[in-house]
Amino acid sequence: MATATITPDQDAILAEVFVAAPPERVFQAITDPSQTTQWWGQSELYRVTEAKSDLRPGGKWSSAGVGKDGNKFQVEGEYLEITPPRVLVYTWTYSWGDARKTIVRWELEPTPVHNLQHRGPQKMGTGTMVRVRHEGFAGDVKQVQAHGEGWKRVLGWMQAFVERGETIETRAS
Repeated sequence: MATATITPDQDAILAEVFVAAPPERVFQAITDPSQTTQWWGQSELYRVTEAKSDLRPGGKWSSAGVGKDGNKFQVEGEYLEITPPRVLVYTWTYSWGDARKTIVRWELEPTPVHNLQHRGPQKMGTGTMVRVRHEGFAGDVKQVQAHGEGWKRVLGWMQAFVERGETIETRAS
């Protein structure tokens, strides 16, 4: 289950989730536009319908989507640091509310996981502890709280996609 906390100064969100897949697989799911459009969203909430990525430091990325109310939105930014499959840092500028440029940092840490379905001697595999820090809200309580709830959902959707192949269409509401 994904968790998210807000720093005391209300400038950043710290979110995390464990994914039972290696960092390489998680990194692919969060950087490949053809994959993010499959899992980033929920039918009765909002969904990303288009994603673009020039995955290199200084490269641009964007995603566009639609809310349940039919309103379109866009998020875009620039890659600042890319160290596959461990670190991804980019700016994040959203098109709703008091839009501002924030920074998102993903850290993917390889973590041993027991294969509980294997009979006999326990086999170990590699899972990933995913940590996201989204900062730059400058005490905007409404946006930091909304984004905090958003990151819990997003990390849960990504986990379900990577572990079980769930997409926006196949995920139960």
